[in-house]
Amino acid sequence: MGFRCGIVGLPNVGKSTLFNALLSTMQAEAANYPFCTIEPNVGRVAVPDDRLELLATIAGSAQLVPTQLEFVDIAGLVRGASKGEGKGNQFLSYIRDVDAILYVLRCFEDGDISHFEGDVDPLRDAAIVETELLLADLESLEKRLSTAQKKAKAGDPEAREQAALMERVFTVLNDNRPAREVEVRDAAEKRQLDLLQLLTAKPVLYVCNVDEGSAATGNPLSAKVEAMAAARGVPCVVVSARIEAEISVLPTAADKQEFLASLGLAETGLSRVIRAGYQLLDLVTYFTLGPKEARAWTVPAGTFAPQAAGVIHTDFERGFIRAETVGYADYVQYGGEAGAKKAGRFRLEGKEYPVQDGDVLHFRFGV
Repeated sequence: MGFRCGIVGLPNVGKSTLFNALLSTMQAEAANYPFCTIEPNVGRVAVPDDRLELLATIAGSAQLVPTQLEFVDIAGLVRGASKGEGKGNQFLSYIRDVDAILYVLRCFEDGDISHFEGDVDPLRDAAIVETELLLADLESLEKRLSTAQKKAKAGDPEAREQAALMERVFTVLNDNRPAREVEVRDAAEKRQLDLLQLLTAKPVLYVCNVDEGSAATGNPLSAKVEAMAAARGVPCVVVSARIEAEISVLPTAADKQEFLASLGLAETGLSRVIRAGYQLLDLVTYFTLGPKEARAWTVPAGTFAPQAAGVIHTDFERGFIRAETVGYADYVQYGGEAGAKKAGRFRLEGKEYPVQDGDVLHFRFGV
């Protein structure tokens, strides 16, 4: 199961530099001119999780396999992208394929790096991106709404429900608000909204790209973004893409930690971006342990045990019998599965069990 975060923003805000650092590679070209990213660059990154190493030590696992997220570096959007300006239509189609959107916002001044709009204003930049996505949604929805309304008038009950939802969404979009602010009544209506594939329905994370001296504290520009994010209930992370790029080429973990400490940082900004993206998608991690490997697996919050098992192999879901379960805290406290069993903290869970973050699971199945 793949989860994709799209990295978007105006040209020359540091998207590709951030992406390169994220993957510790220079596969995405970074340069001081608009549209230097033409095709989207895609890469998978490990989600930092200290729990995995501790579990592997207790279980005596030889190898660690962390869970991963996929990041997509999408070329810079500009005013009029929804109408095809720049590479607009092409870029917008790439955004439709992601599960969440990371807005990279320039929060640094640098006379050597031009800004597409002429000056640095991260709130304006965020508004440009949001407006272009919103206009694209309006155009897309308007066509489908007309069709649904015609079918509804002809007596199609399913079309009547779809048209009613689309009308509510259309009202929100016309009010210059994103589709994610639409109130859905139940899970079925949420699925209908998801099927519309609206760009502004996707969850958003603001990433403030600051100068090197502001990486630990932020600056007045990033403070404006953080205030906007708090007002909108959107998560926000402050990073310096330049610092992250420098860290990514250091040869050892010790070198990286020493460099971070010299800047007053406890961890990389990218670690926080990855974790925030993981949380943004409302994902949970469960673990499987054995002598060969300790492995983290990603599923949406609320996933039942058989479907979680299916992430490992479809046979596990098809022939699911039960899930032998120990919570992370219990596994650590009692020194592993045997200790958890002795303490009465070992559980057998069935098909209706929603997997919890940190569960250590062993699936029993028969096919």
